[in-house]
Amino acid sequence: MPGNNLAILTHTINSNIVQLFTLLKKDNRDVQMVYYQAGIGTYTSPNIATPLMAKVSKTLDEMVAWNLDRHVMDGYEFLMQNYKAGDRICIFGFSRGAYTARALAGMIHKVGLLPACNHQQVPFAYKMFKRADETGWQQSNAFKKAFSVDVDIEFIGVWDTVNSVGLIPRRLPFTTSNTIVRTFRHAVALDERRAKFKPNLWNRPNPKEQTLSASDRNRKAHKKHANSTTPRLKALERKYTKDHSRQTDVEEHSLARIPLRWMIRECFKTHTGIMFDCEGLQALGLDPGALYPEVLPRPPMAPPTGTLRIQDIPKPISGAPDEAHLPNFADVGGYSSALYKSEEDHDVLDLLSPVYDQLSLAPYWWLLEVLPMKQRYQKGDNSWGSYVGFNLGGGRFIPKQKKRGVKIHRSVKMRMEALHSNGAKYVPRASFEKAPAAGTVQWVD
Repeated sequence: MPGNNLAILTHTINSNIVQLFTLLKKDNRDVQMVYYQAGIGTYTSPNIATPLMAKVSKTLDEMVAWNLDRHVMDGYEFLMQNYKAGDRICIFGFSRGAYTARALAGMIHKVGLLPACNHQQVPFAYKMFKRADETGWQQSNAFKKAFSVDVDIEFIGVWDTVNSVGLIPRRLPFTTSNTIVRTFRHAVALDERRAKFKPNLWNRPNPKEQTLSASDRNRKAHKKHANSTTPRLKALERKYTKDHSRQTDVEEHSLARIPLRWMIRECFKTHTGIMFDCEGLQALGLDPGALYPEVLPRPPMAPPTGTLRIQDIPKPISGAPDEAHLPNFADVGGYSSALYKSEEDHDVLDLLSPVYDQLSLAPYWWLLEVLPMKQRYQKGDNSWGSYVGFNLGGGRFIPKQKKRGVKIHRSVKMRMEALHSNGAKYVPRASFEKAPAAGTVQWVD
């Protein structure tokens, strides 16, 4: 009998996670359970009684990830209480919520998943997970063998994972690689350029992580995929036109919708078993019949019949009611007239939406641009090095462009052919000029 779907979604403020949660089926917990967690910067501990202290806690959480531990443990306890052998675990996250999602997967890998009702053991298990020294690795192995079960993670889908969390960097084990994850999908913004939002890309496990992974493969207990012919981890990262800002609930079209559709399609392509609301998929521009039972190839994007114009950021209307900012479209059964547009139509309308560059819109971010920041990189032997430098508003760096190539969504190519209102062409902020010169850019759908 097939197992249940256990979906965990964690985010920061308003993001694709909210949209994804809206689209998931939530009416039958015997088939699919969905857990939504307000992420870093949105959480207040229930133990805080006064509004002042709650605001202080929330501010500290946003600045230094004060409650990161609690976020990870809450997701862990949801799985601990609800997981049964054969269930499929799928975890999604955006930005710092994406880091939380990957940290949760790392904790499950390093210390295993405790049986239900072992709440008092969870903080102890988390402390061992955080320790990256030799004692921590030894304790984790012993704890996992004695108390936990091995579980696989079916799917991790994240948007724009940050490289560290908070003004004071915090990094946890297995947040850059994880061998218990069957499918990893990562949508990365090309136009985010703030120093504190460098992307945390998927990397090779370091020697200590490889040792733990090897010991896992030798264990006999709880091998629900022992006879499976499913291949090992499939990791894929694709670049999109977008900055790191959140989208609003009232936008009918936005750049964020393109990677959301891609992520949903990947859920179907990799046979996760996740169930979606059909009308919601149609409103987003997806055809359910083209996704299930098999994902059909997408048709090529139609060439524009005229000059494409990139929209400017709309100016707020002083003194106007909120309704003035709502899009003007007819409702059809609770959804917009988007039901009558093809996915290719939606792509064109979305790719012409404005980029909300936070360094231009909120100049206080420049305070961090002129401060020295520590950045990490992976060496050829899989260990990690670091350097200190000034970002100064520079675009993101895409590593190994000649060797690995760069997968960029085809909507970026069409946007690069469009014009801004001043007649200038769109140029992505990220630095990937080596790939076109080497012929290693892959325009994908």
